[in-house]
Amino acid sequence: MSITSPGPTTTVAPREPPATDSAPPTSNGTKEWQEMLETEKAGLVERVYDLERQVLEHKDEIVCLKSTLADVLRRLATIDNSYENHPHHHHHLNSSAGGGGGGGGNNNSTMMRGGIMSASADNGAMVGQNSLSSKSFRFSRNTLTRLNSSVEDKRFGRAPSRVTSSPSRVAAGGKTSTLAQKAIHYSNGSLHSDSLSSHSISPAPSPSPRQPSAATASSTAHHALLASSGMGKRWSSTGDFVSTTPGSPSGSSASMSRFSAKSLLNLSGNPASRQGQSHPYVQRKNDDDEYVKLYISGRPIVIHVPEAQLPTYDLTKVQPAPNRRLRLDWAYGYRGKDCRSNLYQLPTGEMVYFVAAVIILYNMDEHTQRHYLGHTDDVKSLAVHPNKLLVASGQCGGHEGRESLPHILIWNSVSLATLNMIGCGEFTGAINCLSFSRADSGSILAAIDDSPDKIISIWDWQKKEGGRKITETKCSVDTVVAVEFHPLDKGQIITIGKNHIAFWSLDQHGMLYKRMGVFESFEKPKYVTAITFTQTGDVVTGDSGGNLAVWKRGTNVISRFLKKVHDGPVFTICALRNGGFVTGGKDGLLLLFDDALHMKAEQIVEAHFGSVRVVAQGKGSQLLIGTTRNCILSGDFTLSLVPIVMGHTDILWSLATHPQVAQFVTGGKDRLLQLWDSLSHSVVWSKDIGEPIFSVAIANPGDVIVIGGAAGRWSVFDIVTRELLATYTDGSDVLQCLQFSPDGNLLAIGSKDNAIYIYQCTKVPHRFSKIGKCTGHSSFISHLDWSKDSQVLRSNSGDYEILYWNPTLCRQITVQRTVKNLEWATQNCSVSFETLGIWPENFDGTDINSVCKDNEEQFLVCADDFGKIRLFSYPASQPKSLSHSYRGHSSHVTAVRFMHDGLRLLSAGGLDTSVLQWRVV
Repeated sequence: MSITSPGPTTTVAPREPPATDSAPPTSNGTKEWQEMLETEKAGLVERVYDLERQVLEHKDEIVCLKSTLADVLRRLATIDNSYENHPHHHHHLNSSAGGGGGGGGNNNSTMMRGGIMSASADNGAMVGQNSLSSKSFRFSRNTLTRLNSSVEDKRFGRAPSRVTSSPSRVAAGGKTSTLAQKAIHYSNGSLHSDSLSSHSISPAPSPSPRQPSAATASSTAHHALLASSGMGKRWSSTGDFVSTTPGSPSGSSASMSRFSAKSLLNLSGNPASRQGQSHPYVQRKNDDDEYVKLYISGRPIVIHVPEAQLPTYDLTKVQPAPNRRLRLDWAYGYRGKDCRSNLYQLPTGEMVYFVAAVIILYNMDEHTQRHYLGHTDDVKSLAVHPNKLLVASGQCGGHEGRESLPHILIWNSVSLATLNMIGCGEFTGAINCLSFSRADSGSILAAIDDSPDKIISIWDWQKKEGGRKITETKCSVDTVVAVEFHPLDKGQIITIGKNHIAFWSLDQHGMLYKRMGVFESFEKPKYVTAITFTQTGDVVTGDSGGNLAVWKRGTNVISRFLKKVHDGPVFTICALRNGGFVTGGKDGLLLLFDDALHMKAEQIVEAHFGSVRVVAQGKGSQLLIGTTRNCILSGDFTLSLVPIVMGHTDILWSLATHPQVAQFVTGGKDRLLQLWDSLSHSVVWSKDIGEPIFSVAIANPGDVIVIGGAAGRWSVFDIVTRELLATYTDGSDVLQCLQFSPDGNLLAIGSKDNAIYIYQCTKVPHRFSKIGKCTGHSSFISHLDWSKDSQVLRSNSGDYEILYWNPTLCRQITVQRTVKNLEWATQNCSVSFETLGIWPENFDGTDINSVCKDNEEQFLVCADDFGKIRLFSYPASQPKSLSHSYRGHSSHVTAVRFMHDGLRLLSAGGLDTSVLQWRVV
């Protein structure tokens, strides 16, 4: 482009006025020349911005194509799995995989978890096979490797590799691969095993990038040979174990030392009196009565052995874990109450968000979920890589082990494989903010440690296992709510929070320099609460006063200020693809602005959904809105907003399943009574009853719901109309548990006042006639069970007593021979003969919150204070009982219940407010 001036024509804008043959330019000519230079400079800047915008658009198109291809390959893998899960194919896999004891032989069978094949299945399916399925999956893995080679290969410092069935991956004559054996042979010195997320929909643990040593390979091959020949140790070869660390004890000797019968049971008695018995660890009182003493928190509990068990019962035996497992089927809930920037739309059509320790990838069109279960405690932050395939997620500190320390996981959103664990042991608080760099294609990661010093750290997450910390420094003395890399300027970072907005520069030597934002004459807010960027690189922020501010690119001063856009804090600003913006605030308003920040439209979020916490752009003009009452809505400015995810907002205490259909009901401190459908994975109805809900039960006909509240008050609601039908009062304390008898004629109510109230059900569903009150416990009632004939009631209390009652007379049954042989309709009592095996020696009485069995009496499940649920074979009457353990909850699990068909299990988190639905597989 040329410019015309009083001097000669040139194609480059000169820095000084050109010389002429006659005379220097006049002052008039100089002024015109400077004006034209300014015009040319402004035009040049605009052209540079246009080029930057086009480059970003092209990058987005490439990312979309890559993501689409990745999604197609994931779907191909799902089709492959349907072939491999065919019964004939399963038979072939199982027969070729070998197996260990305790049901471990099925562990190498190919399984698809949410469309992604596990590591063990990957190896097992590829060894010595030329099937179409194996070839297709190898193609998928190779293609994904090429897509991500620039990231993963750089991180591991290796050349691109192929997934093949090379001899180095096969051990023991090709029957079981090295990685498969690492997943199978494990002993952690505990009889209660920890099945990792590979046993649910979550990703299989990714293989380590490091090559195994010769000693490790030899040891693994030796285990493989033992397993294939049936010579492995029976109790340490089940597939719910993971690899032991070098030098750790393994095998039955370690298990015995950790869980000795002497530490759990009273073995007192005269040995001579027990001569000739096949069960020397059970004290015989007389010819027909034997009992064990279970010690919980130092208190001995006498538990009588049923007569049918006497001939074979031996405390030294080890009960294997069940040969079936649980797989996470659905996660209900969302964490929007106290987390930000935790809702994103992926190019594959899935939205990603989290609740508890589960990260959910939900496809709204297909109504399907996949789950990433790599975390051990509450997930607090999410960030999506510029390539839209990788995700970083940060958690707070957990309950046990090194992996429970606060850390960041980098994982692939298509394969759900974990690529790296960042900062384990480096953080002291939760990681509440994360951001990938954008101007350099996501090579580094910024994190905010929510410690007292509010540390900002920068990580080269691709360097070796664990990443490399580039630098860290104190960020602010107050709360930091967000950290963001500038999309156009390399090394530029912005943090916002209480009393501050800071502009950081990261130089080539890894040093951070900070400039605080200057408000000058504008009102300085208490909090800067939201941030985004314009297409030209300007920074747009929202604050606690409802104002919007524009900060010119490259500066730390405000160039434009919009006052009181919202009535209250601005919680989120979403930059749209077309250049506009959407803001959301505590006032429940969604406001649409064009790229010049002129308001164009507004939308109101109904108050019962909560305030707007985060807005993300979905498909086309669709918006995804996360709210402070843990809901996710979908819609735009032309149509009404539709809830697609709903959940509880406070401690979740109670859970009950429908006796006839696939529905369940929940209630908690948030006063919400909610009826759910487990097949459609949706809320049927939700009702605020005006008081906390401590217990809940559904009557046997399935027509009414009974809820227990505080101050002895309990209420009856119609299950269809949700209408309050009746209210009763017993005592003045919290009603802890409710249980209908199997014949539907009686209702038992356990109270915190140490009493059990018995009611007769009448022909009118909501009318109950009081029979009486059972007293005798010295602490609050915690659990209730009815016998199958509805004639006897048993109860547990807060001090671990187990008592039996005649409900029609409201009297305690003290003669043990009349009750020890009874069969029980439910298994809610955590202290009983059937639950001896759920109590490890390091648990106290408060650690196990809920237990249940299925209707077929195959499985026993217990929920504990450490966010885990454990699956046992029923009954778990051996002190040494193996189990499968599953993560997902991040708080104490308050309740577990099987559905009426026994194929699905529900678990309720306490503080994490989530409900997880598991499938027996």
